[in-house]
Amino acid sequence: MNRQDETGSPTRCEIEWHEGDMPYSPEFGDHFYSRSDGRSECEHVFINGNDLPGRWPENNSFTVAELGFGTGLNFCETWRRWNEIRGSDGHLLFVSFEKFPLRGAEIARALSVWPDLDDFSRQLTGHWPENPPGSVRIDFDDCIALELHVGDALQCLSLWQDQADAWYLDGFAPDRNPDMWSSELLRQVYDHTVPGGSFATYSAAGWVRRNLEAAGFNVEKRQGYAGKREMCTGGRALTDTA
Repeated sequence: MNRQDETGSPTRCEIEWHEGDMPYSPEFGDHFYSRSDGRSECEHVFINGNDLPGRWPENNSFTVAELGFGTGLNFCETWRRWNEIRGSDGHLLFVSFEKFPLRGAEIARALSVWPDLDDFSRQLTGHWPENPPGSVRIDFDDCIALELHVGDALQCLSLWQDQADAWYLDGFAPDRNPDMWSSELLRQVYDHTVPGGSFATYSAAGWVRRNLEAAGFNVEKRQGYAGKREMCTGGRALTDTA
């Protein structure tokens, strides 16, 4: 069962382990990432979906924001790819909004599937607070920082003062976690995207696309990852007409 605070609200999402080290949320009835290969899914959907390898060389400072930190897989893989492309040059800020942060040991177990992420996983879990406050920033070095906002995504995002160059929309499946794909939240995502910024998501559900378009994004469908037929990417125009 979920831990609860004094008001009765859940503070952690308890997980089950399927097929060895595959994390699964019984509350949302969904796995934390693709059962095929979560890391390859991150590369296909989020990193390539936002064209980050093409954009990073032209940007000395870059902010990626994410709905749903989960196991930290997207963060670690993004960090690894940034190091490959930028090395020690430039600064990446990764901002994530997560209502139910996992424990450090759970993150370590989930990421142990990918040995070449071990260094990133160790650094993440070595700095990970077991009971994160409302927000926390971790500067791993001069090049990489993580900013975690714990709580309801709509509330936390409405209080965030900055904008992202690229968004990873990675909540649990829309039919199982509709609040993470609501029109109100996606409008906040749009408002917290720089002109010319982008988003990517594994979801191509019709009502999610309509909410993204209503928020102001240009939306296009692309080939999905593994057995998934479609995914969505898009962006905020350089000049707003909304």
